[in-house]
Amino acid sequence: MKQKPRLSFWQIWNMSFGFLGIQFGFALQNANVSRIFETLGAKIESIPILWIAAPVSGLILQPIIGYISDRTWNRFGRRRPYFLTGAILASLALLIMPNSSVLWVAAGMLWILDASINISMEPFRAFVGDMLSSEQRTKGFAMQSFFIGTGAVIASALPYLLTNIFNVENTAPEGVIPSSVKYSFYIGAAAFFLAVLWTVIRTKEYSPEELASYDTENKLADKDLKTLGTSVSSGADNKITNSAFYILSGSAITAFFYYKELTGELYVFSIGLIVFGLLLLIAGLCEKARMIKNGFFEIFDDFSKMPKTMKQLAIVQFFSWFALFAMWIYTTPAVTKHIYGTTDTTSAIFNEGANWVGVCFGMYNLVAALVAFLLPVIAKKTNRKITHTLSLIAGGLGLISIYYFKDPKMLLLSMVGVGIAWSSILSMPYAILTGALPQNKMGVYMGIFNFFIVIPQILAASVMGFVTKTFFGGESIYMLIFGGISMFIAAFAVLFVKDKDR
Repeated sequence: MKQKPRLSFWQIWNMSFGFLGIQFGFALQNANVSRIFETLGAKIESIPILWIAAPVSGLILQPIIGYISDRTWNRFGRRRPYFLTGAILASLALLIMPNSSVLWVAAGMLWILDASINISMEPFRAFVGDMLSSEQRTKGFAMQSFFIGTGAVIASALPYLLTNIFNVENTAPEGVIPSSVKYSFYIGAAAFFLAVLWTVIRTKEYSPEELASYDTENKLADKDLKTLGTSVSSGADNKITNSAFYILSGSAITAFFYYKELTGELYVFSIGLIVFGLLLLIAGLCEKARMIKNGFFEIFDDFSKMPKTMKQLAIVQFFSWFALFAMWIYTTPAVTKHIYGTTDTTSAIFNEGANWVGVCFGMYNLVAALVAFLLPVIAKKTNRKITHTLSLIAGGLGLISIYYFKDPKMLLLSMVGVGIAWSSILSMPYAILTGALPQNKMGVYMGIFNFFIVIPQILAASVMGFVTKTFFGGESIYMLIFGGISMFIAAFAVLFVKDKDR
């Protein structure tokens, strides 16, 4: 067996360039969708549930795409067909979304957009594991972080730039999306498609035979995975028993919500438990009947046999992404009300504040891009765990500080901390994880790892509206403080992660 060859800087650049386009779509979505929903009449407490499309589509699609791409090889390659398909679909969604005339159309387009982004994004994560040796993976994920940050800087600031430099109209009649937002989405559609196309054309994937010959560094991970599988209770009877717990718990919680006449979005959480229990029951029955040669069972079985490192990172990811989701949902309403003092979506001051949120999001992504190449250096001098812990602490401080600033310009300082955390979140967990995964399951495990990004988002979407209305009197600024605390918890959890490469 031989080691994978070291790739040059420009080879890693080309294989990562598609993330520039992916982030154009992702950043436009994050910075503007709450604004679009408010413009089309959504209430503050309803916004989280409207965002549910994003995590649900990731929960369903990423492991499926990962599983299929692990088994794909044709004239276009292994991962590249999925990059391109997702780019085409996402670009179309970006063209349509800002022209939505009613709220349900915008919510539907968010679902399509996020599903398409997931189709492109998941194979890119596995792509680094496919193409780079263990010693270059931190650099590979850092390069992705650079392009994510760079793309998001431009995309997040587009409405502001179009308004203040090109005099594009930033206000519109009630229920109409401003032209500055529309043109930003059109530019994003073109950037998404062209950047992904660059990676597809400029990068050659290893064939299955070449990957097999380079697989020495993953033999230990594969051995550990098999050993783990024998020590974890993942048999048919255990799946069936565990399924009963989730189904009964979800049913009891649903009954409680109904009895107390609580808000409808809470049912997403309780019914989610029931659905997971039913899926686990089906997997157990499949195993009992020896019907195990199918993608559904294999994904569930791989989920039950996750490596220890992946389980430890799952806790870190859960609290990190809960914080990020709170930020993406609530920064616009928090800033426009807490700092600009308005909730009138048709007013010039509201749209000025919303544009400034785009600039702030651009700032944290600029910091992420600049820090991306510094993090591997820090990790080499210390280790990846210390680097990630310090970065998450910076992010928590950044989110909490928003409450204390009254000058909008000071929010840029808050975004420095968030940007450091964002850069690390996009690279360090994946660099740690790939060393614990077998090559032939890189795609499916990257998809399963996404569970711990989207589950906290689903939880957030189901409870944050209720919490904001019930406990915080509709003041969304307090959810940003809550997000900062969540980031601190994630930083503490990093200390217990086992990094096989260090």
